[in-house]
Amino acid sequence: MTPRKIVRRALDAVLSIIALTDHNSAQNVTAVRAASAGTPLYVVPGIEITTSEEVHVVGLFESCRAALDMQDLVFDHLMAGTNDENLFGLQVIANENDEVEGFNTRLLIGSTSLNVNRTVEAIHRRNGLAIFAHVDREANSILGQLGFIPDDIRIDCLEISRNVSIDEARARYGEYGGYPMIRSSDSHELKDIGTAATAFIVERLDFEEIGMALTGADGRGISHNHS
Repeated sequence: MTPRKIVRRALDAVLSIIALTDHNSAQNVTAVRAASAGTPLYVVPGIEITTSEEVHVVGLFESCRAALDMQDLVFDHLMAGTNDENLFGLQVIANENDEVEGFNTRLLIGSTSLNVNRTVEAIHRRNGLAIFAHVDREANSILGQLGFIPDDIRIDCLEISRNVSIDEARARYGEYGGYPMIRSSDSHELKDIGTAATAFIVERLDFEEIGMALTGADGRGISHNHS
């Protein structure tokens, strides 16, 4: 999963937008964006944060700088420990030419001391979009960990994994039908990129338009005809 290979696979899968959301790290967002330069692919910088409740919250941002600023907060609150490369593999930091520039030795698989509320608020302070990840899964989802979505959390979207269709999700989670839902591949391997996707009805490929699509503003929206 190196920058050029990610971009190439996304283009082969006929995707127009991808979000790079590594666990508790945004160290490769700049390289993937750079690797996409000159292509029709729009790369959204992001990070998937594990909260103190073991809930996965995705933060998407307009700029790499905002994503990296969120990463700084995450690193400050990440549980102590060193990555076990034999157990979890190498945590590579690469450049846009797929050259290895270093390794992250933090325990990125671990949780942070940031609770759900503080995580969502921190994402919004950086003008990002906050998404509860793979809500249909038991492990590390808001519903699996807490059993409900607190009313006081201003979440922008719910993500459904590729294992469930949007129609199935809406039937299963009808009480949360007021939230926008997207479906994504949550790819951890190249072959999984594009196995699930969401069609955004937008006028151009940029972060503002994605936010407008989630809220249905000015004719923008989300299409699930293909889900």
